[in-house]
Amino acid sequence: MRLFLVSVFLWLPLLFFAYSVNAEVCLICHSAMNGKVRTEKGILIELNIDENRFSKSVHSGLECTMCHKTYTDNPHGPQTGEVSKNITDLAALISHKVKMDSIAYASCVECHEDIYISLSESVHGKNIMEKKQKDGPLCLDCHGSPHYIMPGSSTESHVNRWKIVNTCGECHEKKDLAEKYNLGMHIIEKYNESFHGKKHKLGHAGAPTCVNCHGAHGIKKWDDPASPVSWEKRIETCGKCHKGANKKFVAAITHKPVGKDNPIPFYGEKILIILTAATLIFVIMHIFLEAYADIRDHIFRKKEEPRD
Repeated sequence: MRLFLVSVFLWLPLLFFAYSVNAEVCLICHSAMNGKVRTEKGILIELNIDENRFSKSVHSGLECTMCHKTYTDNPHGPQTGEVSKNITDLAALISHKVKMDSIAYASCVECHEDIYISLSESVHGKNIMEKKQKDGPLCLDCHGSPHYIMPGSSTESHVNRWKIVNTCGECHEKKDLAEKYNLGMHIIEKYNESFHGKKHKLGHAGAPTCVNCHGAHGIKKWDDPASPVSWEKRIETCGKCHKGANKKFVAAITHKPVGKDNPIPFYGEKILIILTAATLIFVIMHIFLEAYADIRDHIFRKKEEPRD
């Protein structure tokens, strides 16, 4: 009997360890695994989780089963975990887009319910959930892998203010998507050539990016009255940075590049270039003339001076 009790106390921690599903336990295997495995549906899954990168992410303190709810055993057995109806309903709405484990994807709603509600009412969310399109963005399209999501303040974050333009551009610069949804061509390129874009590229912390004007999760089409860039709200939106903005001021199109169809900044830029070039030429000529005068005074005129 004593031997049995000793063996029970010895095995209990191991049994708990075997069926525990917290990140530390899962990473014992998944940090060492390399390569991919193909599921029955033919989908390739990356097995390796970089433990160092995961430890720095915003999700590092969570248990794996908070998202991967159907995985109950360690190592994995049949996926029998219980899932709430609101998650299964959401998973059904996005399953046509999500290649693998739509339950895990839909589990974001448990912590980010307000964001998911906002997303579902956005032009992106409706495109996926109502129109059943696959090319609209969901959480991971913007934020990256759930295992490595960094705070927005981090320069490693995909939605950091210095990376958000490129992140949005991954979809908005695609010709096929621009034509399919009538988005207009070269939106990001036009932004980069605008006053806002040029200030942003120069590192101006106050220069607006996509999300400052259009919003983030609740983006509406520009002609929707609820959109912050609609004519009804454009004065309010621009007024956050430009105090006293009026109808004439907001008539300027932010994405319109500096060109002949936008004459004031176009010719203003040309005049500034000419003035800058003329100033530099004047300064250079002045320096050469001063140098020539010094050489003339110290060398040539010295030779011409009469001897006593």
